Amino acid sequence: MLLDHAGFDRKARIVTILDEMMGGLEISPSQRELAQQRYEAVGRWLASSGVLMLRDLYIYLQGSTALGTTVKPIGHNEHDVDLVAHRPSYEAVEPAVLKRAIGDRLRENGNYAPLLEEMPRCWRLVYANEFHMDITPAIPNAQCSNGGELVPDRALRRWKTSNPKGYKREFERRAALKPQFRLNKSLQFDAKRADKNVEPYPVATGFKGVLRRMVQIGKRHRDIHFVDLDPCLAPISVIITTLAAWSYEYCVAAKVYESELDLACEVVRYMPAFIEERSVDGRRQWFIWNDTTAGENFAEKWNKHPERAEAFFSWHQRLMADLDALNEVEGMDRLNKGLRDAFGAAPVDRVFGRINEEVATARRSGLLGLAPAAGLSVAATSVPVRANTFFGAPPR
Repeated sequence: MLLDHAGFDRKARIVTILDEMMGGLEISPSQRELAQQRYEAVGRWLASSGVLMLRDLYIYLQGSTALGTTVKPIGHNEHDVDLVAHRPSYEAVEPAVLKRAIGDRLRENGNYAPLLEEMPRCWRLVYANEFHMDITPAIPNAQCSNGGELVPDRALRRWKTSNPKGYKREFERRAALKPQFRLNKSLQFDAKRADKNVEPYPVATGFKGVLRRMVQIGKRHRDIHFVDLDPCLAPISVIITTLAAWSYEYCVAAKVYESELDLACEVVRYMPAFIEERSVDGRRQWFIWNDTTAGENFAEKWNKHPERAEAFFSWHQRLMADLDALNEVEGMDRLNKGLRDAFGAAPVDRVFGRINEEVATARRSGLLGLAPAAGLSVAATSVPVRANTFFGAPPR
């Protein structure tokens, strides 16, 4: 049965508020510009090295910055920018040797030396109260037909499979898939040597789409859920991103939805279906594969620490319950409380503060009405939030 207009309007409001909340949790334009400048400068410095081992080193982004799914951390200002320093030669090199060469090159620069910290698999440049930049060595994986790479294990004793570029391509392919909705919402969107060896920083488009917003929603909810728990138990971002991407692709192909909020709830519901479970030597083992290269299991730590798997499923149940509750909530006060419980006070208060200011302005102008099942809004049938959803603003 189709939603009535009041039900659709209520769900559209919730989606729009969620969209604005997640947008507010991204890094600011000034932070983004600064991160881009420093990424490009570090890339040029590494790529212009005269050291034979670092010749033609190629620098590019991986992780949430590359995917467009960043979320500000709770309790501090620093966000992370993950880089890959890819050595294109197939000539054999030990992971510890390549990592040491990259560290030596960074120490040669007086700007980077005091910021440098050594991590088990990478080097970190710490820009206090701004961000930290992790630089991971990589070499080609001759066994991967999909352009995969090899990166160091934590002990630097061997290379292990990875494929950040392939992962990004598959994520972008899935993110571009268009869901089908029964209601026509009329929403459209348009969607030197050293320099050549530094991949361009992603351009901010202002458009996210359901999948990217779902990843951000999951990551923020995780951060709130584990704020008073052991942070080591929190599912890592690549697990949330991978499961959301697979579930989104399945849901888009399988069904037609009444609203974006219904689709979002369904994407979360099906996430665990893409976790492979096996019994190995009488023990339960979990596998969340990187489907762009063979052998990379994002859940490998679950098999050493099963409490992490338990924590994931517990968190997932909470996320699903919170989204289902939002899907049924009526009234702005209840919506405010549900959002604060699930995502923290700061992003909710920011959005509702703007809404309240618009309502106050409308009241002074005599344009205030009562929107069905939502509360006060500007005019009788309008929505007290910006006219955009996960799919962007309607055409003017």
